[in-house]
Amino acid sequence: MGALRLEDLPYYTYDDYKNWEGNDWEIIYGQAYCMSPSPMIKHQRISNNIGWQLKNLFDICKKCQVLIPVDWKISQDTVVQPDNSLICHKPENEAYITKAPRIIFEILSKSTAKKDKELKYKLYEQEGVSYYIIVDPTEEIAKVYRLQDGKYIKVCDASDEIVEFSVKECDMKAEFDFSKIW
Repeated sequence: MGALRLEDLPYYTYDDYKNWEGNDWEIIYGQAYCMSPSPMIKHQRISNNIGWQLKNLFDICKKCQVLIPVDWKISQDTVVQPDNSLICHKPENEAYITKAPRIIFEILSKSTAKKDKELKYKLYEQEGVSYYIIVDPTEEIAKVYRLQDGKYIKVCDASDEIVEFSVKECDMKAEFDFSKIW
C-alpha cells in the first residue's frame, strides 16, 4: 500500500458545505475542518468584548459592520468563519460575505490553533485582510499583524496595549484597547 496522496482525500465545495448539519465546519481548499467542540466560555467572553469594542470604534462609519462568525465564501472550495471581523462594504447577500474583511480576530483554541496560526494566516494574507489578530486566551496575549505590500508584518504582541487600526474605507484611525478584551 502506497503513501496517502492529496488527490486521494475527499474534496468538498460550497454546495457540499451548505447541506451539512450545523455550522461547525469550515472548508479550506476543499478540505473539511471541524470547529467542534463549541467555544469555551472564556473564548466567547473575549469574542464578545472584541465585538463590542469594534462596534463602538467603527459605529460612526456607515460603511462598516462588525460581524461575529459568519461565512466568508472565498471560493467554491474555501469557506471560513472568522471569530470577529470588520467589513467595510455592503454584503451582496444575507447568507455569506464574499469580499475580504478589513480586520479579522481569531481566538485560539486547542482544536483550531494550528489552523489559525498557519493556514488562515496564509489565507488571510493572500486574500488581502488588512489586519489579522491572533488572540491567545490562555496567555492573554494577541499577536497583531498588518498587511504591507502583500505580506503580513508583525505590529506587536498586545495584552494591555492600545493599537491603532487604520481603515481606508472610513478614512479613520481607531485605537483598540487590548486590556478591555480579557
